[in-house]
Amino acid sequence: MQNSTFSLILASSSKYRKMMLERFQLPFTTHSPNIDESPKPSESPVELAIRLSIEKAQAISRQFPGAIVIGSDQVATLGDSPIGKPGSFVKAQQQLAQLSGQHVQFHSALAVTNGEKLLHTNVITHCYFRELSSAEIDHYLTVEQPFDTAGSAKAEALGITLMERMTSDDPTAIIGLPLIALAKMLREFGINPTLQASV
Repeated sequence: MQNSTFSLILASSSKYRKMMLERFQLPFTTHSPNIDESPKPSESPVELAIRLSIEKAQAISRQFPGAIVIGSDQVATLGDSPIGKPGSFVKAQQQLAQLSGQHVQFHSALAVTNGEKLLHTNVITHCYFRELSSAEIDHYLTVEQPFDTAGSAKAEALGITLMERMTSDDPTAIIGLPLIALAKMLREFGINPTLQASV
């Protein structure tokens, strides 16, 4: 049975996640969850992403009882080490030099709740960076300025040219909101984007 009257909330202030969710052509609002995103002692980057996606969804769900709330968090890892957002040209240079020729995993954690039921998953994207020259790194960073992106590369734009190959069960996960997994979860809450998208 389809839920014809629903309140859908994206628990995020990310412009990228908002743009991704707009692809479903469903009415939704965004609210930024005010939670502590610090890792717990001995918590792995993957465990952190999963926990934060759940806590974001639950925090907004408490403010809007009955709404269907989407929480998401993403971490990138090189081996067991987290890869953060560079924040500057110089740090992005250093980061891409480190990632050159390496296998990086992007973990896109996703949670959906209505305050009673909670679903969550983690979609992994395997990114294999090719060997990058310093000239390629500098020119790419000058053109795209991906300083707010973990791994210093926007795979949805020019950053794709830095890759040898990428593999994932969900090609949208790398941008931060895995839409295939999300559509499946929403159907379990009675929302089918295929049938309920705006005409």
